[in-house]
Amino acid sequence: MHGWIIIDKPVGPGSTQIVSAVKRALRTGGYGKYKVGHGGTLDPLASGVLPVALGEATKLSGRMLDADKAYDFTIGFGVETDTLDAEGKAVAVSGACPTLDAIEAVLSRFTGPIEQVPPAYSALKIDGERAYDRARAGESFEMKTRAVTIHRLEIVGGRPIGEGDGLAEATLSCSVSKGTYIRSLARDIARALGTVGHVTMLRRTKAGPFTLSQAISLDKLDELAKGRQLEKALLPLTAGLDDIPALSVTPDQARALREGRRVIGIAAPTGLNLAIDGDMPVALVEVEDREVRVVRGFNMMSKEDR
Repeated sequence: MHGWIIIDKPVGPGSTQIVSAVKRALRTGGYGKYKVGHGGTLDPLASGVLPVALGEATKLSGRMLDADKAYDFTIGFGVETDTLDAEGKAVAVSGACPTLDAIEAVLSRFTGPIEQVPPAYSALKIDGERAYDRARAGESFEMKTRAVTIHRLEIVGGRPIGEGDGLAEATLSCSVSKGTYIRSLARDIARALGTVGHVTMLRRTKAGPFTLSQAISLDKLDELAKGRQLEKALLPLTAGLDDIPALSVTPDQARALREGRRVIGIAAPTGLNLAIDGDMPVALVEVEDREVRVVRGFNMMSKEDR
């Protein structure tokens, strides 16, 4: 059970609760104990793709945190909240409702490299403390801007406020770099339109190489666990490394890499590679001048090697 189970997280539970659900599923199915971790936090009010790593795949969780993500989200216009989502208290109101044309006109300002101020209610640390803890305690503090990249941003729907052209809310789709806060993006788009707003719906549609088409519900997870069929939902460890070139190594070279030794004289693309012995992942390696160095080894062996 070394690999990925992709959960379609519902609104309500946090990411750590989903990890606990996968651990329970392993126990229910009698699979034994494995390390389990998630590849990117989703807020309780958000739904969608949450990659959960099992066993040796947990060594790749950091790469998943750094991966690009895609989201669908809805901005409700007229109210800005302290949390920038539907859970918070109103801190600003406006009667201005933007038109579809106005929204489309400002989206180019939020596409490409941009600077954004993260929400005060976030897990970022300020002087050693989580920002959301300080915000909940009523403290005042400054959130520093950060550079992020919005690869794609488009409007996919809207709800009129009445008979006119103004929209009460708009739904957008985007693809973003690591570290992007969709709540901040929604706030800034609303302000650029001369109004205020907050996120009323957030759904992650992609995380790294993983999409909703690969995701299962918690009910399906429970069903597979009770039937001892979790393997049906398990994607291989290598599914999280689709962007890494594969480097075939011999059994002797694989043994050396597993022992942490460098291997000399292998022709391979410079940079990060995935060393494999047959179909068995051996290690993430860095290649330079035909020298192969282990970056992250995997403790996996074929049945013949056990």
